[in-house]
Parts: sequence; C-alpha cells; structure tokens
Amino acid sequence: MVRLGLTAEEKTEIWRRYRGGASLRAIHQALGRAGRTVWGFVASTGGIPPVERTRSPLRLSLAEREEISRGLVADESCRAIARRIGRAASTVSREVTGHGGRLQYRACDADRAAWQYARRPKPAKLALHPQLRALVAAKLKRRWSPQQIAGWLRVEHGDDPELQVSHETIYTSLFVQSRGALKRELTAYLRSRRALRRPRGSRPYYHGSGKLRDTINISERPAEVADRAVPGHWEGDLVLGSGGSHRGTSVTGT
Repeated sequence: MVRLGLTAEEKTEIWRRYRGGASLRAIHQALGRAGRTVWGFVASTGGIPPVERTRSPLRLSLAEREEISRGLVADESCRAIARRIGRAASTVSREVTGHGGRLQYRACDADRAAWQYARRPKPAKLALHPQLRALVAAKLKRRWSPQQIAGWLRVEHGDDPELQVSHETIYTSLFVQSRGALKRELTAYLRSRRALRRPRGSRPYYHGSGKLRDTINISERPAEVADRAVPGHWEGDLVLGSGGSHRGTSVTGT
C-alpha cells in the first residue's frame, strides 16, 4: 500500500513529540513512517516548530464581513454598516473597495483572501539591515553564541534599535532560510554544530546544564558499598567531551 504525504494529524504529532524531546528515530518509529519522511518534514523548517496562526482582533472577522455583506444588500452606506459593527467607516470602505466593490463583495471570499494575504512571508530583520547582518555573521565566525551576540549588541549599540536582535531571531535566520538573511553555512560555527534547532527545554536526557534526569545520587548508595567492605561492587563513570566524544570508566570498589 502506497502512503501519501504526512497528514495534518501526523504533522501535529511530530511537533508535539519533537517539542517534548523525542528523537527523530523515536518519532518515525512511533508513527510508522520512514525516517527520511520525518527528517525531511522537520528539516524543512530547520527544526523550529511553526507558530500557530491566530486572527488579530484588529482584523475583521468572518462574522463582521457577513454583516458588511448584508448591509450592502440592504443598500446601507459604509458609515451605517460601520456604526452597527463597531468599526471605523474607513475600515469598512477599504474592505468593500478591496474585495470587488458593492456589487461583487462576498464575505467568505473576502475573508479567505485576507487570511491568505496575511500568510505572505515577512522580510527578516537581518535581511533588512545589512550592518546588523554583517556584525552577527562576524561574531558567529568567531564562534560567539547567539546569546553572546545579542547581549553584546545591547551593550555596544543599545541606543540604536536597528542594531538590536534577539538570540532566537539569530537562530531562526540560521535554520529557517530567508532571502538576504544569514547563510546556512554559518551554522558550522555554532558550538552544537547541529543541523536542526532543538526547542528549548526539549533535550531528552538532560535538564539544565549537563544535569541528568531521574538519576540516583552517589550519596544514596548502600553503606556496605560506600565503605568498600564487601568485594564485587563496581563504580562507573561517563565523561561527555566536545565534538561528540565519550569516555567511560569502570573500577572495582575494593
């Protein structure tokens, strides 16, 4: 049986598990999907879950557009319609003019068009400000972290809002490519060197800075082990080094 692309439910489940710290291997096994399918989906946004879209209260709702449509059918003026729905007359006038005029205005079509128009990609700040982009790129090449860069900009250029950027914006520009922003090659200078951005707090085995979850402290070992009176007990340790290196040691307690 040939399976088509990911369903909306599967996409939601992938992001839910990914935010929770599950590995891509665990996700594709749980969903019964090919690893390359899940990887490709997550990699398409650089590992950054998309923000759920919501309608701004400043924008006209579908119900308001339906009221506008009914008012036009009743030959009401834009000013009268605006008073009834609690909007400015200029807002109603622009709405009608921009979606076919009084004779061709349709509430559903206007609402759908407005929703699609709002989805257009917005230019990234780093793409709009070349000086800021150059400063960030130079610091990344010196292996500064995005957090360090954002903090340095606040100190050195605190009086210039065009030279301010958050560390999350830097990460987003690196992992979610947009025209004119930071080049993906700069991810090689990140200390983690990972190809995908992991949501904060989603690391599966660690909590905080180098702390393992759900561990048993060495102080909780039995007394006969602590005083090394009984032979046969072993002590083990694992050291995680830079560049993905690991070293384990195991010695007898007597």
